[in-house]
Amino acid sequence: MKANPYLPAEELYERLALRDMQAWLAKTKKEPSIANRLTKGTQRAINKLIPEKIHQAITKAIEVMVKGVLTGNQYVTPKPNPEPSLRLKEYKARKIIRFYQRTASVEGAVTGAGGILMGIADFPAFLAIKMKMLFEVAAAYGFDVKDYRERVFLLMIFKLTFSSQKTRNQTILELETWDEGKLDLPENLDSFDWRSFQLEYRDYMDLAKLAQLLPIIGAGVGAVANYQLSKQLGKTAMNAYRLRYFSKKGLL
Repeated sequence: MKANPYLPAEELYERLALRDMQAWLAKTKKEPSIANRLTKGTQRAINKLIPEKIHQAITKAIEVMVKGVLTGNQYVTPKPNPEPSLRLKEYKARKIIRFYQRTASVEGAVTGAGGILMGIADFPAFLAIKMKMLFEVAAAYGFDVKDYRERVFLLMIFKLTFSSQKTRNQTILELETWDEGKLDLPENLDSFDWRSFQLEYRDYMDLAKLAQLLPIIGAGVGAVANYQLSKQLGKTAMNAYRLRYFSKKGLL
């Protein structure tokens, strides 16, 4: 679809956004590569060597952290943006993402400079920054995250961003039909599959941020990794909300 420079600004923007989202969707749905399968297989083997009590402790820690952010931030999140224009919704969303990219970068540099102990402290701090960003992006698109379904949707965006390719392929199918109301959602956040969530997230983050724990280079690695990972999460969030926007307009 070629962009027509004589179209009204809003319609032109929507066409470009739709094309961009379709390209993202095609990339997101790609088949797992051989390298991806090998990496995932290695991680599964390592996870089997970790005692079950350790898995349970990590799962519980991530569950408590994420649920704490989800239930705590819902009361300070801006009200849903009433602006109907996709162009203006996304102008606001991009400002939010840039702000949290810079915040995450500074946090990564500070904790990365502190070695292993501070690097470990980066885990809950960066998690809180990412979840807070998703709350504000959701509001920018006009969604009320006090709604339980919208909070689960944020978890799905998070899962889509920080998972193996196989899991992404499964998750994107759920997001594509989200507003059709056909999905069997967990009755509450306690029923969410936290074990699967933490394993996918932990394996993905191990690959991206392991070097942050190294002395001397940790600060630089932490700053860049947090910046890029926040950018990636922001892009996924924008396209996830575009899916819902264009689906409602009958363009998908």
